[in-house]
Amino acid sequence: MEKYGAFRDKGSGIAPFFPVPSEPAGISLPVHAFLAFVRIPLLIGVSLVYFLLFSWLPIGSLGKKAALWCILGVPGIWWVDLQVDGVKRGSLGRNSGRLPHAGSVIASSYTSPIDALYLAAIFDPLFTRSFPGTKQVQQISLWQAMLDALLLTPKDPPILGSAHLVDVATILKENPDRCVAVFPECTTSNGRGILPFSPSILTVPEKRKIFPVSLRYTPADITTPVPGSYITFLWNLCSRPTHTIRVRIAEATYNTSLSPSLSAASKEMQPVRRPSYETNFLDELQARIKQSNGNVDRIDELSAEEVEVLDRIGEALARLGRVKRVGLGVEDKTKFVRVWSKRR
Repeated sequence: MEKYGAFRDKGSGIAPFFPVPSEPAGISLPVHAFLAFVRIPLLIGVSLVYFLLFSWLPIGSLGKKAALWCILGVPGIWWVDLQVDGVKRGSLGRNSGRLPHAGSVIASSYTSPIDALYLAAIFDPLFTRSFPGTKQVQQISLWQAMLDALLLTPKDPPILGSAHLVDVATILKENPDRCVAVFPECTTSNGRGILPFSPSILTVPEKRKIFPVSLRYTPADITTPVPGSYITFLWNLCSRPTHTIRVRIAEATYNTSLSPSLSAASKEMQPVRRPSYETNFLDELQARIKQSNGNVDRIDELSAEEVEVLDRIGEALARLGRVKRVGLGVEDKTKFVRVWSKRR
């Protein structure tokens, strides 16, 4: 395992790209095999019906959400443990403003195709694809967001002309009745650490709420840090009797980097907590952005206010997921996949 030492965070020792091993089925293997045999064709069939038919029909948001919950129910995702910061259990209905809503932004953790599926079933957001070196994003469909979790997200954005790249503020302006989901880590991990953020979330207008949302799974082997693991993912998802999603939503924060007055107030109310690991992932993010090149609007460096915003959201996701932030990002994952593929 020495050759994988470069893919462990230097300060914490966390390896965010290693697949989570499944518990041996033992004597329950026949039961697991039967469940997979029944569920996998059913899951594929229900998914095809939704994405090829229902998603194009004018059945409204509630109709689509009901269909998505059917997809979630097939593999046994029955229980969702939802907690919202500052809201007592049983009083969520009186605090709807603390949940993502139209005109707000979801900054979500990214570990599995189920992330996008669950967010769509609850909040019906517009999904975006972020890249490490630019503030622009690519608007994508739910299907693309789920598929991205099973593929290796490109380190660089597509060349201009081949894809429409915009900022989050533009998407919000053009779709005032929808919220926007951003995966600022740019690529999936195994859920044991928060990866460095893309600066894409820094284009959110200063008065729009940003909700950090953490999703964790039990068992955790349905995470997809290694791209191309379609069969393993389907087996782990469909062979277990049930799965649990632990959803944590932090209090809304704002992009104070666009407003000096808001930034000053934020510094007084929410002091910045710096990570304790050796490699400061914010410095690494800036270094990687400086090295980036291409035909899109790149940024050379981040201001102190912008770093503070990313730091605040990253700390919130780490706290919600009870994990640490790490300094390994998309470029490191690309190298890891190359080494891991050679081993296989």
